[in-house]
Amino acid sequence: MSCRLNIVLVEPQIPQNTGNISRTCAVTGAALHLVKPYGFEITDKKLKRAGLDYWDKLEIYEYDDLNEFFDKNSGSFYFFTTKGRSVHSDVEYKDKQNTYLIFGREDKGLPEELLFSHPDECVRIPMRNDLRSLNLSNSAAIGVYEVLRQWGYPDLGREGSLTKYDWSDAEGI
Repeated sequence: MSCRLNIVLVEPQIPQNTGNISRTCAVTGAALHLVKPYGFEITDKKLKRAGLDYWDKLEIYEYDDLNEFFDKNSGSFYFFTTKGRSVHSDVEYKDKQNTYLIFGREDKGLPEELLFSHPDECVRIPMRNDLRSLNLSNSAAIGVYEVLRQWGYPDLGREGSLTKYDWSDAEGI
């Protein structure tokens, strides 16, 4: 069965965050969905630099607003927010066909009316209550890898190799 993970950034403001998230999407096979308006130009050098040379390996979609995004997509939606009532790792991400992890803009998060209308899909990454939030690209990576862990890391390499040595020669040392 083919798995389909989607990362959605709603009105991202910082090009380096979007670039880092695009790299995470490329190396994991997740699709990236960007909802306008952005706080940068999509051709921004900082965006491209953070994504490095993976842009040709990235499946990316753009939308004019949240209404267009929801009109064109269906599946299981999870809203990552500091206001969430469930811990992200306690949720079971069962829909391996169309799972969407949705993140809001760095300075405001997701609109509260959206969160209020989806209370059971709002998830939180645990953190200290006296601090505002994690960096957006770190939050996205945490969410992506929790879903992929639950799915058994489909289509991802699970073992690396050395360039000068063979791991089999190290056994028993």
